[in-house]
Amino acid sequence: MAVAVQLDFQGATLEQYDDINERIGLLPGGPPSPQELFHWVAKTDDGFRVVDVWESQEAFETFERDKLSPIYAEVGIPHPPEIRFLEIHNYLAGGRWRM
Repeated sequence: MAVAVQLDFQGATLEQYDDINERIGLLPGGPPSPQELFHWVAKTDDGFRVVDVWESQEAFETFERDKLSPIYAEVGIPHPPEIRFLEIHNYLAGGRWRM
């Protein structure tokens, strides 16, 4: 079942976000991560927020553990993000999908 994933990076910058994406090869216009259906990021008052839609919570957790977490310290992220999972009822990304 598709799941929304909200990651809040307190004390981090959008430049660090860009650095993470460059290191893992997720650049604008490039191919998405396998099993990632939708992605956006925005600056917040105290860092940045990423919101994704993934095919499953397990798919995201594997990606986060294997690809993202090892890079946090390398780019100077002060502490791991706060992660929240939300069950998807419906999402729009290039078409209409009902779950």
